[in-house]
Amino acid sequence: MRARVLEICAGSGQSAVAAQAGGAHRIELCQHLEQGGTTPSYGTIRHVLGQLTIPVFVLIRPRPGNFCYDAEELAIMEADIRQCRTLGCAGVVLGALNQVGRVDLAACRRLLAAAGPLPVTFHRAFDACPDQAQGLEEIISLGCQRILTAGGQPTAPQGSPQLAALVRQAAGRISIMPGAGVTPAAIRELARHTGAYEFHASAKRQLAPAPAPKATEFDAPRWETDATIVRELAAHLNSPLD
Repeated sequence: MRARVLEICAGSGQSAVAAQAGGAHRIELCQHLEQGGTTPSYGTIRHVLGQLTIPVFVLIRPRPGNFCYDAEELAIMEADIRQCRTLGCAGVVLGALNQVGRVDLAACRRLLAAAGPLPVTFHRAFDACPDQAQGLEEIISLGCQRILTAGGQPTAPQGSPQLAALVRQAAGRISIMPGAGVTPAAIRELARHTGAYEFHASAKRQLAPAPAPKATEFDAPRWETDATIVRELAAHLNSPLD
């Protein structure tokens, strides 16, 4: 049986270190997780690579919002991918759609060309595809290694039947990685029902507000990965499913 893998979405250096300490096998590094994640800064990537021994995949997303990108945005994404290669990242996470929600094959080919030998995960843009069966075949044709998805639903547990169908359709040609709403309470049943072997979670906890002399419009809740939650996820994922 193939070993199960736990990927943690880390929105900071602090979260990345906590993910590794809790037993994550890989991280997806981003920033602005509350907006669905965007590409982290050069300094953040370099710092995290110096701190971690587990693989670091970097999210390539230049802005919040939809996944239809113009030529300028694609050029920025290509530059970010090339920088990830130079820094020594283990892989990148990306995705692009056209105006009708299908995989933008031309845009994705450009991005994969920039990635070169780096493994590529197609992210949850996939959940906006109206025809996921078709989208899956298109992403396989691009040469991506995995798809991060909730099965077209707000959370992976809600999308469990569709995730199982995608795993069957993929038939080992690509990894289907459930993500969104993957908690310690849900991960074991999700593994049992979908047949997936890679899982994605943020394992985050809201931090207590730091003391400040005055409240401003820049104040916002802060969330960081909690090593204890990661440890619970790993323990449930590694336990027998029967």
